[in-house]
Amino acid sequence: MATIFTMIAKGEIPSFKVAESEKYYAFLDINPMAKGHVLVIPKEVEDDYIFNLDEETYAGLWAFARKVAVALKAAVPCQRVGVAVLGMEVPHTHIHLVPLQSEADMDFRKEKLKLSAEENQAIADSILKEYENL
Repeated sequence: MATIFTMIAKGEIPSFKVAESEKYYAFLDINPMAKGHVLVIPKEVEDDYIFNLDEETYAGLWAFARKVAVALKAAVPCQRVGVAVLGMEVPHTHIHLVPLQSEADMDFRKEKLKLSAEENQAIADSILKEYENL
């Protein structure tokens, strides 16, 4: 059975897409720690542990995430883009990219933001525009 992230990448479940390539997909987290919190996934590989990925998928995922992070930082004002790989919430490898003003912004225990669909779409559109211009 496909994971929720695989269904999102296939367009079976709606998402706020910020970037896509043949093998990877990036979209806004629906429970963000900060405006612009992005999840980056491999489309086809559903392993839930990043270090189980084959070398090509692993390297490709990080290269894609780097490009998304550059676009994210250009689209969402922040000091840095934080990176985390937890893999505990959804059984599908994913990288969190979080716009940071301080280290405290990367606390997964804090209350998540509630953003409207319109606000999420505007954020996603601005990141996608930056990504496409790279």
